[in-house]
Amino acid sequence: MAEPVRAALAAAATALAATSDTPRLDAELLMAHALGCTREDMLLRRLAAPAPAGFAALLARRLAHEPVAYITGCRAFWTIELIVGPGVLVPRADSETLIEAAVDHFRARSPARLLDLGTGPGTLLLAALAEWPAAEGLGIDASDTALGYAERNAAALGLAGRATFRRGDWAAGVTGRFDLILANPPYIGTAEPLPAEVAGHEPARALYAGEDGLDAYRALIPRLPALLAPGGVAVLEIGHKQAAPVTALLAGQGLAATLRHDLGGRPRALVAGVPQ
Repeated sequence: MAEPVRAALAAAATALAATSDTPRLDAELLMAHALGCTREDMLLRRLAAPAPAGFAALLARRLAHEPVAYITGCRAFWTIELIVGPGVLVPRADSETLIEAAVDHFRARSPARLLDLGTGPGTLLLAALAEWPAAEGLGIDASDTALGYAERNAAALGLAGRATFRRGDWAAGVTGRFDLILANPPYIGTAEPLPAEVAGHEPARALYAGEDGLDAYRALIPRLPALLAPGGVAVLEIGHKQAAPVTALLAGQGLAATLRHDLGGRPRALVAGVPQ
C-alpha cells in the first residue's frame, strides 16, 4: 500500500533540501499536481490519502533541477495563474514589485494603453490587464515560443480581446503612446553564475544581456520618451546592483526614476517618467 501523502511530503522535502531553497513548498506543489487538486485542498483534506504513483517521477524531475513551474505547467503571479513551460522565463514573485509600483502610481486612475516589452508568457501585461478591466495592451517578444504561451494565457484568462501580442525587437517599430510601459528584460551578465535550475533550463536570451547585464536597457530605454503618454510611466525590473547605471541611462533620455524594493528589501524596479 502506498504511503500517505503526509509521509511522502516529509520525505520529499528532506530529499529536496539540497536542491531547492523551498523544499517543502516544492514538494507540496508537485504532490498537489500529482493528485490533480489545489495545494490548499491537499493540505486541508488529503494528507491521509495514499500518495499517487506519479509523484515519484515528478520528484525525480525536480531533483534533476527542473523548475517546478515547468513540471506542473503553471505558475501563480499577482492575481492570475499562467501557463508556462520550456522556452519561457518562469514568472517570479519579485516581479510583482512592478505591478505594485504601477498600482501605486495610478492609484484611483486606470491607465488606458499598456505596453509590455519582453512579455514572455504575458506575465506583466496580463497581470496589469486583470488589474485594470478598462485597459488594453500590447506585448512584444522576440520569441515565437513565448508569444505562443502569451496568447494561450490571454485566452485562458479571458483577456484575449484586450491583449495583442507581436514579435519584435524590444520597442523597434512600436508606434503610439502608452500610459504604462512594463519591462522585465534580461539583466544577468554573461559571466555571472546562476542556479542550475535557471541556467540549465530557462532560455538564455531571457536571462543574459552582455558582459555587464545592461545591453537590453541600452536598446530599449532610448525609445521610451517617444512612447510615453503625458503623465505615463515606464516600470523596469532591474538586478539588485543595477539601480545606479540604469537610472543614469534613463536620465540620459530626460527621464526621472524612483527606485522600488521587493519584499526581500532588494532594489527591484525603477519607475521612470518625464519630470513634471
